[in-house]
Amino acid sequence: NSMNLIATKCFPKHTTVIDRFHVQKLACDAVQQKRINYRWEAIDQDNQAYKQAQKEGRKYKPDTLENGDTLKQLLARSRYLLFKPSHKWTESQKQRANILFNV
Repeated sequence: NSMNLIATKCFPKHTTVIDRFHVQKLACDAVQQKRINYRWEAIDQDNQAYKQAQKEGRKYKPDTLENGDTLKQLLARSRYLLFKPSHKWTESQKQRANILFNV
């Protein structure tokens, strides 16, 4: 492929390394980025709902999930549980995971 050709021309003595740790890191980074994107979407929706409530002259109360978290809190607090084995989750992490994977 073209990347291999570039690497060979620029670095003739290179060694291509593909191991599970690099692949695992790329996958973890992609999952984190997706979680962060969803969180920013939730923050934007929350901000819009807040502004709409202000326009209507009412107090804004964000929707809460069954564990008491808002969606943006759930996405922020699920950061570490995504990369922790499920048998090591606390009860609150189990509840968050159940909600997160069903939202």
